[in-house]
Amino acid sequence: MVSSLKAVKSKQNLTVNQVSDSCMNIVVNDSSKLVNIFGKNDENLRLIEEEVSVEIIPHGNTIQISGDNLNVNIAKSIIFDMVERDNLGVNNNIDEVSGSIRVQNTKSDQKESKKNIIKTKIKTILPRSLNQDEYINSIYNNPLTFGIGPAGTGKTYLAVAAAAFFLEARLVDRIILSRPAVEAGEKLGFLPGDLKEKIDPYLRPLYDALYDCLPSNKVQKGLDNNTIEIAPLAFMRGRTLENAFIILDEAQNCNSIQMKMFLTRLGINSKMVITGDPTQIDLPNNVKSGLLEAVQVTKNMSQTKQIKFNSDDVVRHSLVKKIINAYEKILKK
Repeated sequence: MVSSLKAVKSKQNLTVNQVSDSCMNIVVNDSSKLVNIFGKNDENLRLIEEEVSVEIIPHGNTIQISGDNLNVNIAKSIIFDMVERDNLGVNNNIDEVSGSIRVQNTKSDQKESKKNIIKTKIKTILPRSLNQDEYINSIYNNPLTFGIGPAGTGKTYLAVAAAAFFLEARLVDRIILSRPAVEAGEKLGFLPGDLKEKIDPYLRPLYDALYDCLPSNKVQKGLDNNTIEIAPLAFMRGRTLENAFIILDEAQNCNSIQMKMFLTRLGINSKMVITGDPTQIDLPNNVKSGLLEAVQVTKNMSQTKQIKFNSDDVVRHSLVKKIINAYEKILKK
């Protein structure tokens, strides 16, 4: 066990000196990593101090951590994780460090698991919560994955990032993006422009994620040659989607018939990810959400997995988590 731990430390170019049960020194042997670990004006270390309830004092390339033994070890794990992110080319900004803190805090009383990452030519994405880690793992290993939960938990972004990876790695031939246009009643013929122009406003979050994970010229080329396809939900009927990565976003706004139709489009060597937030259903009161029904229908099926996100997984501004929690309390009354 000791030799294994030393190997990890050597790989990450860190040396740990245990001063006492409540104090340890971590030496960063590669000084080029200091800025990306410490952060601007040591802001990363200050954030770890605040969130983990430890005292951190930097001395040159040494980080001294003091406090409760459990918290000291959590802080150590966060430092190790930050070095791993640096090795992968990730900028340890406040958002990334917050994600690392969230993951390590949750892992403190759980079995250590291998971190799943998504790597494209222009970006490396690491999970910022255990649910995100499980979500990525499910996408890699199951034909059908549901990502269910509030806005800001990364369910749509990670699905698109995974699709970009699969396309670049030639594991699929195309990406298909779909989203119910409830606001337009899916009567797109009344809107100006061609099909792409009609549906574009409803798919903007998916586009934003694509352009964040792939070079812009590759996205445009994919749209031109249909390796990246925009498919309004109403136009999916009768198709069999093979060798494709298919994403249905805002699925809470599908009715039961639409959801069954969509699920049965899954073809050979394809991945399907369905995302939605059951608290943001825009359907008429007398129409049942197809997402809620699909969750019940598939919950015990093999080769499918349902990842349920919550406010602890929110990776937007910290205020978003408070807003979600406040609304949940009102809805429970």
